[in-house]
Amino acid sequence: MRQKHERLGTPRAAGIAGVLFALLMAAAIILVRLALPGGAGGTEVTVDAGQRSAVQTALALLPFAGIAFLWFMGALREQAGAGEDRFVSTVFLGSGLVFVAMLFGSGAAAGTVLDDPQQHSTFGRHFAYTLLTTYGLRMAAVFIFTTSTIGHRLGVLPRPLVVLGYLVGLVLLVVGANLPWSELVFPAWALIVSLNILWGRRPAG
Repeated sequence: MRQKHERLGTPRAAGIAGVLFALLMAAAIILVRLALPGGAGGTEVTVDAGQRSAVQTALALLPFAGIAFLWFMGALREQAGAGEDRFVSTVFLGSGLVFVAMLFGSGAAAGTVLDDPQQHSTFGRHFAYTLLTTYGLRMAAVFIFTTSTIGHRLGVLPRPLVVLGYLVGLVLLVVGANLPWSELVFPAWALIVSLNILWGRRPAG
């Protein structure tokens, strides 16, 4: 009975963790974008006290966003259970872990704008932007593809959400950094999936 109760609680855990990740990740992205609107462009960066405070807040949020994402990913995998495809599950797990690694790496690089604005901020901003948008978003796209595939095969995601997942993944994979504010697409997708899980839109049995 206890094991059954834990299994039934898994979808709710995935939904809550996904919502937390989406909100924390989106907040961090918005703070950094507003503080450093130039993205990776430019040769000089002047960071005032307000911008430094915004970046510091964003960097403080990133670890919690990463932890919430790992919980979200683990709960989704547990929900799939024994019915998961081992190949797809391996890609799902690998892409999620690589995304978190790149998320933390981009956060560490972005922190260089706080160390010495005159000497290192341009490099730190460019490196963080490239790591997150060029590489991180591609891993996010793979994670979306595999999640949508698993959800479709097991019938735990409605067809419109599966189609949306494939479209979002394709946009991130092909367009990536060329789309302004494209970093927000991934947390937006995670929020939609998480709310769907919390609303219990899953077939009975």
